[in-house]
Amino acid sequence: MVSKKLTIVNAQGFHMRPASTFATAMGKYSSNVTLKVNGNTVNAKSLMNIIAACIKCGNEVEVICEGPDEVQALDEAVGMIESGFGE
Repeated sequence: MVSKKLTIVNAQGFHMRPASTFATAMGKYSSNVTLKVNGNTVNAKSLMNIIAACIKCGNEVEVICEGPDEVQALDEAVGMIESGFGE
């Protein structure tokens, strides 16, 4: 298991477009990918779970990856979040 805590930097937080992009990207990994935010843990491969978590700008999230390609999944997740999803 690998994990990293990050702060959401894009102004609109995890709204529909970045949530969809993130869930799709994480879906290609066989590892389990979860987001821990505001005391809740959500499946990072599920668009609806990410949206339901109401992740806003400035929220701290912990990305947790567990499985055979966990390092690659975490690297991509961190890159997406730190870049603000290009916004």
